[in-house]
Amino acid sequence: MMTNSFCTFRKRNIFTAAMALSLLIAMVGCSKGKTDAVAKKPELVRVETLQKQVINRDMEFSASLVANEEVNIAPASPGKIDKIFVNVGSRVKQGQLVAQMDPTQLNTTRIQFANLKSDMQRLEALRQAGTVSQQTYDQTKVQYDLTKENLAFLEKNVNLRATISGIISAKNFENGELYSGSPSAATGKAAIVTLVQINPLKANLFVPESFLPQLKQGSKVSVKCDTYPDQDFSAQIARIYPTVDAATRSVQVELKVNNAGEKLKPGMFCRSTIDFGKAEALVVPSQAVLRMQGSNERYVFVENNGKAKRIVVALGKRFDDQTEIISNQLNEGDKLIVTGQNRLIDGVAVTVVK
Repeated sequence: MMTNSFCTFRKRNIFTAAMALSLLIAMVGCSKGKTDAVAKKPELVRVETLQKQVINRDMEFSASLVANEEVNIAPASPGKIDKIFVNVGSRVKQGQLVAQMDPTQLNTTRIQFANLKSDMQRLEALRQAGTVSQQTYDQTKVQYDLTKENLAFLEKNVNLRATISGIISAKNFENGELYSGSPSAATGKAAIVTLVQINPLKANLFVPESFLPQLKQGSKVSVKCDTYPDQDFSAQIARIYPTVDAATRSVQVELKVNNAGEKLKPGMFCRSTIDFGKAEALVVPSQAVLRMQGSNERYVFVENNGKAKRIVVALGKRFDDQTEIISNQLNEGDKLIVTGQNRLIDGVAVTVVK
C-alpha cells in the first residue's frame, strides 16, 4: 500500500517538474520575442537639411620650418683633419675656407706638377725645333694633364670651402682627428661641418587635392609660430609638387618664408594660412561628424528612405561649433542626422522626430 502511494507521489512530482520546465521555456521564448521586437524598433533621430553656404576659403596647415639650403661639407676621401676654421654659429660666405685636410699629398703633387710644367716648356721648344719625337712629347703631355687634374682634385678636397653663404649648424670633428667618411652619430650624415641657409626658410605643407585648382605658384601666405604668437611672417608658394599622394589624397606644397630678422629657426613649428578666396561649402554642426575608433576616418549619417546611410567625409574649415565637410556623396537637400547618430550603424531603421 505504501509502495503505491510512493509511486503516485513520484509521478506527481515528475509531472509538476515537466510543467514548470515547459512554462520556463515559454517565458524565455516570450522574452526573446520582446527583445527582438525592441532591437527592430527604429532609432529616434533629428535631422537638418543640408544647404551650401558661402565661406571665406582660408585654411590653416601645420608644418615645421627647415633650412632653405643645407650643405654637409666633407672631402671626397677619408683623411686626417689638419684644421677647422669655424665653429657652430659662425657666419661664412660662399667660397670661404672652412676646413683643411692634411696637405702632404697636395704638396707632393704640386712639386710633381711644377717639374712636369718645366718639362713641357722645354719639350715645346724642342718640338718647334724638330729635335724631339712626337711620341715623347705626347707621353709627357698625358702625364702633365693627369697631374694637373689630380692637383685640382686635391686642392678642392684638402681646402674645403663653403659652397653657399650661411651659418655653421654642426661641427662633428676637431683638429687632428681622422675623418673616416662614416655618418656621424649626431646628424646621421658624413660631414666635418654642416652649413645652413636660414633666410629664407622653407616649410612643406600637405594640401587636400580638392584645393589643387586654387594653388598658384607665387601666391602670398601668412605664417605664424607659437614662439612669436603676435607676429605674422610673410611667405609665398615657391613650388607645387607634380604628384598627389594616393594614401592621403594631398599634394605637397613648398613655401619660402621670409626670415630677414632671423627670428625663426629651422625645426620650429609653424601654422600657415592660405587664402583660397570665397566658395560654397557644406557646413554642419561639429557634433554630427563622427570619428572611427582607431583611425582618423570621419563620417556622418544621413536619413534615406527611413534608414541611416553612413558616408565618409573629409574635414574642411572650422567655425566654432560648426565644421565644413567634403564628400562627393553629399548634396544640398540631403537629410543629415544631427542627434542620435552615435547609436547608428549603416542601414539601421530610423524615425525622424521634431
